[in-house]
Amino acid sequence: MRAVRSHFGVGVFEQVVEVGSDQFISDIDSSKGGDGAGPSPHEYLAASLATCTGMTLAMYSKRKAWDLQDAVVTVDIERSDEVEKFKRTIELFGNLDTEQRERLLEIANKCPVHKALAGKIEIQTSLN
Repeated sequence: MRAVRSHFGVGVFEQVVEVGSDQFISDIDSSKGGDGAGPSPHEYLAASLATCTGMTLAMYSKRKAWDLQDAVVTVDIERSDEVEKFKRTIELFGNLDTEQRERLLEIANKCPVHKALAGKIEIQTSLN
């Protein structure tokens, strides 16, 4: 995996995020003091779960030669009582029977980002 690098951008809280040669912006909403120039860190976290889920479903259905034409994954994160609550909704499109749909739901829970978020996480921080 490529390292992710972030540094100050133009706005008050804006961050320029670099992943290899790719570059994008993160910011917070203007109601919270930012400029709203890009998705917030939590929105990127939700996007990580949503995109990983979609990729995992596409990979599995392709391997099984199932007619999954699209999977729309929506993730919302709410904080309640010091707990981050991820709400993920998956819409499957294609000619799939009930067994295939149920199996794809099981597979969604096995995407690498889901496993990382649901498992034990360690964060090591150092100053250079």
